[in-house]
Amino acid sequence: MAKRLPLRQVMFAASILGLLARAAWALPIDFESLNDLDPVTNQFAGQGVVFTNTTVLTSGAVGGSLDEFEFPPNSGVNVVFDDGGPMMISFAVPFTSVEGYFTYKTQLTLMAFSDTAGSIPIGGGSVTSLFSSNLGMSGEPGSSPNELLQLAGIGPIGSIKITGAPDGSSFTLDDFNGAPAPEPASVLLLGSGLAGLLLHRSRRFREFVDRTK
Repeated sequence: MAKRLPLRQVMFAASILGLLARAAWALPIDFESLNDLDPVTNQFAGQGVVFTNTTVLTSGAVGGSLDEFEFPPNSGVNVVFDDGGPMMISFAVPFTSVEGYFTYKTQLTLMAFSDTAGSIPIGGGSVTSLFSSNLGMSGEPGSSPNELLQLAGIGPIGSIKITGAPDGSSFTLDDFNGAPAPEPASVLLLGSGLAGLLLHRSRRFREFVDRTK
């Protein structure tokens, strides 16, 4: 008969698997799986991310719509831009940090919200680009394309709003990344699993010592 694992060890293993599944969501989204001028909405819902006012641009060097001289991709040939207004990105579970590489023709502001609808701002949860423009050929002196902008250490983030020109068509985003917050239940389960495993091993060690006396 196969040896059954103690319940605490099973719980511990399950919590580890759950946390690893969340960690997989932190992989960057590089938009390379999409086509030129594709609207981006819920294609990345499996990674916990949904976009609004977002459309793909592909490098003109490969027959796409992107002016890669002013807006060079950070990687690959695809980027996304703010189509029709500020870009909104919402998360299926709260994220602890978000970041991306931006090329812009007007200064950008990233604002974080605690809810997915973007109606409850997080105090101190905003960041502004370093320059008024960082285009590849005509950007502000001292700037360079693909500036990394980050929001972190401000509490759980339900969504972010990225604003350049009010009517859009003012920036590109590439290699979006983020880290989802662990579920409280998973953290508690992980802690209890660790404690149970350590207690189990401690008892086994004491029993071994007692037998060898």
